[in-house]
Amino acid sequence: MYAQLATLAPLPAALQSPAGTSLRHPSRRHHMGDFLIEAEALAHFNQLLVRLRHFPLDPDQLATASRELAGHAAPACPTSIQQRLQLAGAVEQMLADATWRPAGEVVAPARVVVDYVHGQHALIPGSLPPVRQLDDAILVDAAWPHLAREVDCYLDFRRLRAIEAELRGCAVGQFSFDRTDWLQARRAEAGLIAHCRRVGENSYLPGPAARSFRVY
Repeated sequence: MYAQLATLAPLPAALQSPAGTSLRHPSRRHHMGDFLIEAEALAHFNQLLVRLRHFPLDPDQLATASRELAGHAAPACPTSIQQRLQLAGAVEQMLADATWRPAGEVVAPARVVVDYVHGQHALIPGSLPPVRQLDDAILVDAAWPHLAREVDCYLDFRRLRAIEAELRGCAVGQFSFDRTDWLQARRAEAGLIAHCRRVGENSYLPGPAARSFRVY
């Protein structure tokens, strides 16, 4: 499932824990290659991270992450970033689907992700491979604890809606199928799976007749 971050390629280790005390390291790096990390852009990005209950990052962490990605001879977009962009795409589909009403508490973090990915004020420019959209990936990681369960539910909704469309012999959108219908379909599917499991363990055939022996 998309929602399982544990199965994804990890982002650089420098991003996985809070930064050290910058005051004790006045010479920390502020460049990703030739690109100077702008203090204002980073401050805005960190505000979004804090809104998602994630620790802020400092320039040195981003510079170290950039060097790690470049040192692996990564493609134009490393796998770890590509995978998180796929998650962002699932979040966007969830918000745009008029037949799915997301749980209220996930709407705000979902909007943070989608608005940032499509916004004009990126922390890292798109002309900086292989780390372009690393900021998008970081934001997805920060938001995912709030979104994982809901996105899993939405993807299952899409799966069962597609099955229902196939059974009806029509296209998705030509029949009513909302969150309530999904819950009913999921219960029916769970019941069918349980029934098939019981049948597999038993048999429809009657058991062998008991034999009685008589001595004459």
